Amino acid sequence: MKSPFRRLTLRLRLGLSAAVAVALAVSAVATASWLVTRQQLTAQLDSNLQSVQAKPGYVQDLLSLCGMQLPDFSQRNQTPTPYVVQVITADGTVCVAPGNKKVAVDETDLAVARGVLGSALHNATSEDGRRMRVSTTRPDLPPRLSGEFAVSIAQPLTAVDNPLNSLALFLLGFAGVGVVGAATAGIGISRAGLRPVEHLTDAAEHIAHTQDLTVRIPADGDDEIARLSKSFNDMTEALATSRERQQQLIADAGHELRTPLTSLRANIQLLIRSHTSGRKLPENAMNDLLHSVESQVGELASLIADLQELSRPDTKPDETSRHVVALHEVAGRAMERARLRGSDLEFISDLDEWYVLSEPSALERAVVNLLDNAVKFSPPGGTVSLRLGDGRLVVRDQGPGIPADELPHVFDCFWRSPTARSLPGSGLGLAIVAKTVQQAGGTVTLRPAASQGTEAVIRIPGTRNPPPTVESRDTRSEATA
Repeated sequence: MKSPFRRLTLRLRLGLSAAVAVALAVSAVATASWLVTRQQLTAQLDSNLQSVQAKPGYVQDLLSLCGMQLPDFSQRNQTPTPYVVQVITADGTVCVAPGNKKVAVDETDLAVARGVLGSALHNATSEDGRRMRVSTTRPDLPPRLSGEFAVSIAQPLTAVDNPLNSLALFLLGFAGVGVVGAATAGIGISRAGLRPVEHLTDAAEHIAHTQDLTVRIPADGDDEIARLSKSFNDMTEALATSRERQQQLIADAGHELRTPLTSLRANIQLLIRSHTSGRKLPENAMNDLLHSVESQVGELASLIADLQELSRPDTKPDETSRHVVALHEVAGRAMERARLRGSDLEFISDLDEWYVLSEPSALERAVVNLLDNAVKFSPPGGTVSLRLGDGRLVVRDQGPGIPADELPHVFDCFWRSPTARSLPGSGLGLAIVAKTVQQAGGTVTLRPAASQGTEAVIRIPGTRNPPPTVESRDTRSEATA
């Protein structure tokens, strides 16, 4: 089940994410600013309190209030405003001028009065409930005022709280404006940034509904969106090419199948008429007819097998289907099969050891296809050579060769040279060779031979020395045998 956030559009999610990020950043900065300001204001207040000194005469007047008759303060030292001054004796008695509220005394104040501590700085509450900042010291007074007592200088914390409250309101308003602005800007930026993605989505939906793979998206720049657009264009182009090749393959396959099917149908109809009419064909004609049917069925089977091979994906096979293959052994077996089809030809082979990673059966079929072409186009008494050295497998014939303008098309499916269309074959052999070699990580090329004929060159990465996997597999095979 999707969360509520996931149900929102991507544009709105980006805007909200930007708002949350700005809110967190602004909150962190605002909190840090508020804390630093509070610390500085408190430090300034403490410094002011510690710098205030009560006059000895005023202290004497306060001491006289503790159980003594109230003196006349009109002509004496008055309370320094805006501070509250009170005297604390060692026994905890608090002496404060009339009109001022006493401030609560704690243990640190008493410790200063008794001479245990030199000074004390703390928060306290007055009798009227005001929060106060108190600085208690043991003043340096004349001998006539000596005794166990301390003087507290107190000031309301409103000097700190009021500026902090104003600052908090300002920071809160600033944060709110910043969050709203960030959300608005985030939605606007996301709308502009996601516009290419919207175009991409529209194009994908258009292709899904119309199957039109010619749609292209403008891809300007080198940013991530441009790369995504280019990748999408490459994908649609690849799909269009694949579909075109598929349609061409179907059309070519239908064309190639039509000839043997037509001939096969004609022969079968001839056999049916002979059977239904009761008029038997001459034995020689019947044998020729049956051989023709067998040949046509074989041609159809071969064509279908080639089509199945070409219909496999163009990607490399998975590692389970690929093995270390001794290419020289594969080439030797292919040469033996080719000798059976060209009894009037001379075959020469020179094969050095070379081990590659490929599908054994597919690789052998590719070499057989090349040798079959060499046998097919070589004149009677000609020579077909097969050489393997330094990772290059070269098949050479002494046929008429391939014109230069036809070389780019020799590996296309169903392509056949105009001069060779009367010869047997489907035009898929070289296409299968190219696909097999490509899947093995190699390359194959056709080129005119030095004197006469054509050379087919296969290059597949490999090594001259047999890997341990080959030796172990051979050992297991011998043990099994």
